[in-house]
This record gives sequence, C-alpha cells and structure tokens, in this order.
Amino acid sequence: MNPLPQHGKPTQPLRYFVIVMLVTFVALLVSAGVRATPGVLMVPLQNELGWSRASISFTAGVGIFLYGLVGPFAAAVMQSLGIRYTLIGALSLIGGAAFLSLWMTQPWQFLITWGVLSGLGTGAVAMVLGATVVNRWFIQRRGTMIGLLAASTATGSLLFLPALAALAHSGGWHAPVLAVSISCLALIPLVAFFMPEHPADYGLRPHGAPHNYVQPIQPPGNPVRLTLTTFAQAIKQRDFWLLSFTFFICGFTTNGLIGTHFIAICADHGIGEVPAAGYLALMGFFDLFGTTLSGWLTDRYNPRWLLFSYYSLRGLSLVALPFCNFSMTSMMIFGIFYGLDWIATVPPTLKLANAAFGDKATPIIFGWILFGHQIGAACATSLAGLMRQVQGNYQDALILAGISGIFAAFVATRICSKLS
Repeated sequence: MNPLPQHGKPTQPLRYFVIVMLVTFVALLVSAGVRATPGVLMVPLQNELGWSRASISFTAGVGIFLYGLVGPFAAAVMQSLGIRYTLIGALSLIGGAAFLSLWMTQPWQFLITWGVLSGLGTGAVAMVLGATVVNRWFIQRRGTMIGLLAASTATGSLLFLPALAALAHSGGWHAPVLAVSISCLALIPLVAFFMPEHPADYGLRPHGAPHNYVQPIQPPGNPVRLTLTTFAQAIKQRDFWLLSFTFFICGFTTNGLIGTHFIAICADHGIGEVPAAGYLALMGFFDLFGTTLSGWLTDRYNPRWLLFSYYSLRGLSLVALPFCNFSMTSMMIFGIFYGLDWIATVPPTLKLANAAFGDKATPIIFGWILFGHQIGAACATSLAGLMRQVQGNYQDALILAGISGIFAAFVATRICSKLS
C-alpha cells in the first residue's frame, strides 16, 4: 500500500525527493545504531554473564563481515524486488533477532542473533541502499546527497550509543537490546507506506535530469547471478581493487576499531561507559557536518585528493591517541576532529566508483567495495580485541590502524586516473 499518488504531475514535486531521502536517512540511522550495539554490550555482557571480550568481539566481527557481504546481493535484490520489500524483510529480521536475544545465556546464542541474523539484516540497510536511492533519484548533487546519507550511518551509530549505554548502565544489557528491537519493528510501517521506488512511478525525472531522460532498464534475472556476474566484471579492473583496499582501511580505522572498542579503550583509562558514549555522540554530531561538507566538496573538487586528506588526517590522529592523557579536553578534541573525518570518505569513493563503472553497475559494485570496508572493520574488531586480551591495552592496535590510514592516503591518489 502506498499513499503517494501514482499518476499525474505533482503540484509540489520536491516533496517526493524529500520523502525518499527522509525515509532512507531514518532507516540508515537505525541500522547503524544496531551495528553499534555490540560495542555497548561488550562490558555489560562481560560483567553480567562472564563472557570474554575476545568472544564478544568475534561476534561483532562476524556481524560486520556479513553486513558487508550481504550488501552487493541486497543491491541486486533492490533492483529485482524493489527497495520497499527489501527493507521490510531486513527490518523484520533485525528486530526479530534482537528480540530473541533477550533470552540468550551462552556466547553461541549471541553469535547467532547478533552475529549472523543481525549481520544479514543490516547488510540490506547499509550504504548500498543510499547508493541505490541516490543513483535513482539524483543526477545533480549526488555528492551532497550521498554525503547526507553517509552521515546518517555514522551519526546513527554514534548518537544511539549514549542512550543505549545509559540503558545498559541502569537496566543491564536487556534494556538496550529491547530498545533496538522496538526501533526496528516500528520502522516497518513507515517504510511500507512512505518509501517511493522510482521517480517515474510519480511522473518525475531524477533531480537534474534532462527532459529527454529515459529511465535505465534494469536487467532481468536472478539477483544472485546478477551480483556475481557484475563482480566478475569488476575484479578485472584495477580501480576496483584500489577502491576496495582504501575502503578496507576505512572500515579498519572507524567501525571496527573506534566504533566497537572506543568505550572499552576509555574504560581502560578510567572513563565510564556513559561519558565514553558521550564522546562517541560528539563524533556523531560533528560527523553530520563533516560528511555533508565532504559531499559538497566532492561535487566541486578532485575526489582522489579529498581521500588523500581524509586518510592522512585519520591516520595521524589514531597514532596520537595512545599518547594523549585521556582528559576531558583531549577526548573532546579527538571526538570533534575524528567525527569530522569519520565517514567523509564515502562521497568521494562513490563518485570515483561512478566514474569507473557507470551509473547502472555502480550500486552493486559499490556493494562489493563496501564489503571490503566491512572486512576491514571485522578484522579490526577481532584483532583489537585479541591484542587487548594478550597485551592488556590497545596502544599497538591504535598505532597499527594509524599507519594503515596513512598508507591508504597514498593509495587513494592512484584511483581512477582518467578522472581529472
């Protein structure tokens, strides 16, 4: 059921663009909060159930890995079944898995619900959704629009953390899990009633498209076959591997390390869960501005050099973090700086992918590139947890991530050299 009119020229056509962006923004916001929840649960599960950080980190890593793996297949399913039905199925899976986890008592149950099921569901409500929506609905200002949606993914995870941490602090680990389940299930009616599919369904063209614009014909067939065929074509190109590697480092230095372990890092230096989550929320607040600004810059400047700047600054900040005194001032400075740079890499990465592979194939290929991001995040999540357990601190993990960020900055300058 869809309350939006299906025929005729709308009197206020901009409202459709606003609706699709708003619904997508909220869905990505909540999905990102779901993916950040294992970071909030790490200390409470350790204290209440006696689980090790390594086992909890492993489950978080599995979830992040599947989140990335599902992405390109989800993009193909969106082309075949539509965005609306894909989102409804994914949100149902996430909400149901979170609800079932309320009765978990063993680590393997956490792995099934928050690792496997949640990872599969959130993979369909990820940046492949943003790329699909932006490529369908916009020709102009794509950088700015993907910047807004990318900001929602990081901002959601970081802004949800203080509320979830407060719930965990006052009501144990069950409270944030129940909140996540309710949030996901409450989104289903919003998507079912208000999520548009194509501009042409409402007599519109994508924003900035010429009057003679013709909507691309989506290839029929099996979504799995389409995903794998597109992947087979992409891996023959050097730009695919360069984009995947730099996005691997992006995930390694953000979601996997800081997103999952930051509260635990702060705990090692005597900072409580709620204040630490507050610093993450500060990152989320400034990420909204940083990533949106990055989208604006991507529409105007060479995306390769934007990536060089972002990865360089991120790497230097991670190398410096272990040597700061973890005072309120230093953590606020780090939170503001890192927030501005958190996921600013997405708009220039998507622009380079569009330049290298074309509008038609990019949503699926970007899904595979995003898979590289999540492999990096999964590696950082598990590796940092293991290094903390063996060494008793996160210093070497932070320095390793910082050096990798600096290396990625130089790799980024070699991507899509045909783009001036």
